[in-house]
Amino acid sequence: MSKRAVLEVIALGVEDAAAAQAGGADRLELVTDMAADGLTPTVATVTAIRAAVDIPVRVMLRLSDGFGAGDVSRVVRAARELRGAGAEEFVLGFLDASGEVDLAAVERVVEVLDGCRWTFHRAIDHAADRDALRKQIDGLPGLDTYLTAGSATGVEEGLPTLLAEAARRGEPGYEQRLLVGGGLRLEHVPQLLAAGVDGFHIGGAARPQGWGQPVSAAAVARWRTALDGG
Repeated sequence: MSKRAVLEVIALGVEDAAAAQAGGADRLELVTDMAADGLTPTVATVTAIRAAVDIPVRVMLRLSDGFGAGDVSRVVRAARELRGAGAEEFVLGFLDASGEVDLAAVERVVEVLDGCRWTFHRAIDHAADRDALRKQIDGLPGLDTYLTAGSATGVEEGLPTLLAEAARRGEPGYEQRLLVGGGLRLEHVPQLLAAGVDGFHIGGAARPQGWGQPVSAAAVARWRTALDGG
C-alpha cells in the first residue's frame, strides 16, 4: 500500500493516550464509561489528553447508552463546550426508533462542529439499511470516516459486508474511510488490508489485561507492526 493504514485506539484517560501514542497509534478515540460502549468524556479529560499527546484525538458525542440522540440540545451544548476546550475531531451517530438515521439530530450537531472532521460510529451496524444511511448523510460537512464492524455482532460476522463496502470505495456514499473496529482481531488484518481497508480501530485488543487496566504500548505496537506488513 502506498500509505500506511491508520490505527485508532480507544483512550479513557491520559495514561491510555500516552501508551497508545508510544505504541504507534495514529489517532485516539476519547470516551468514558465503556460499560455503556463509550460516552462523552469531560472537558477536563479532553484538555489533559491534548496536552499529553500530539496525535489527533476524536472525541465521542454520546450522552447515554444506545443510539438515540436523546436531548439533542444537551449534545449540542456538549459539542460547543468541547470545541471551546480545543477538541477538533469528533465521533457521533444517531438512529431513530425504527433504525433510520436521525438526520435532524445529526445535522444539528454537525452544524455546531463547524467543519470539524468526524466519524459516524457503529450506529451504522444497527441501522435498518446501511446503504440508505450512507446516502442520507453523504455530503455532511466534515464526515470523513465510518467506524464499523460490518455487523452488530462484530467483525467476524461482518467481514463479507466490510469487503463489499471496501470494494465500493469512491461511489456516492462510499468516499469516506472505512475504519474497522468491533471484535477486530489480528487475524482479520491481512484480508482487510488486501481489500484496501486502511483504517483499524481497537479497544479491548489494546488492553490484554482487560478494560480495568490501561492501554498496553506493547499491544498497540503489535498492531502497528501487523498493519505495516510486519
